Amino acid sequence: MNQKITTAVFPVGGLGTRFLPATKASPKEMLPIVNKPLIQYVVEEAIEAGITQIVFVTSQTKRAIEDYFDSNYELESRLESSGKLKMLSSIRNIAPPGVSFTYVRQSAPLGLGDAVLRAKHVVGSDHFAVLLADDIIDSGDNNSCLRSMMDVYEQTGSSVLAVEAVSPEDVSKYGIVSLDNSGIYPNKISGIIEKPRLEDAPSNMAVTGRYILSAEIFNHLESTKVGSGGEIQLTDAISVLMKESDVYAHLFSGDRYDCGSHIGMVKATLNYALKNNEMRAELQKFIADKVDEYSD
Repeated sequence: MNQKITTAVFPVGGLGTRFLPATKASPKEMLPIVNKPLIQYVVEEAIEAGITQIVFVTSQTKRAIEDYFDSNYELESRLESSGKLKMLSSIRNIAPPGVSFTYVRQSAPLGLGDAVLRAKHVVGSDHFAVLLADDIIDSGDNNSCLRSMMDVYEQTGSSVLAVEAVSPEDVSKYGIVSLDNSGIYPNKISGIIEKPRLEDAPSNMAVTGRYILSAEIFNHLESTKVGSGGEIQLTDAISVLMKESDVYAHLFSGDRYDCGSHIGMVKATLNYALKNNEMRAELQKFIADKVDEYSD
């Protein structure tokens, strides 16, 4: 029986420059998607999968995230005294009982690998999860992406990466894996390369924003040299990790929204708005009217 994974690391130290000027004074992770900030959707996925310790790797501009997951006693008291119990419940459940939040500073933007390494002293020696807030994965009525990855970990005791097939023009934007193609699920990863040119890519299977990693990754991150983009790449350390232990791929089901891009953020907003029974009919009519208007 493999030890249950209870810790998840959220690297949220980036500046969010793609969303300027909206992110000049507010973190990108706090941009709203319908009635919740982006970060909450991903935190909820982690908690649903059994995570009880959330580790945010932040920077000096991300205080709003810490405030959001903290209690606001004055606001709660006013909502309670005015009888706004539904609103009160919505903010009290942001940080459920039994879930702790820890904040670690990343002093310089040195990449995803460096961000994960900052959490070493909190994670300890156990396997842990990494979730990227830029990626919202809507699994519908199925198990969440991370929950399904936990099943693979419980079966194998090994590190697991979430992957999906991407179009040829997007291959150079991701870490790309090669699989052993044994036909046995889960599929073992035989190689990984960060943002390859299409002609150098071993496949079109891209690593997305969910990882389950052995704590051994920290030793490899400490010796990883600066790589693509002048940053310490997590994929480089995973490539070394694969030489000493198995790493598996999980081809998740559901729709992934890349909220690191404007179009991805808009698509995610439309998706969750259309899921809302109170919004759906009016929004569908609005979209249809606008499609007709702009097709003229």
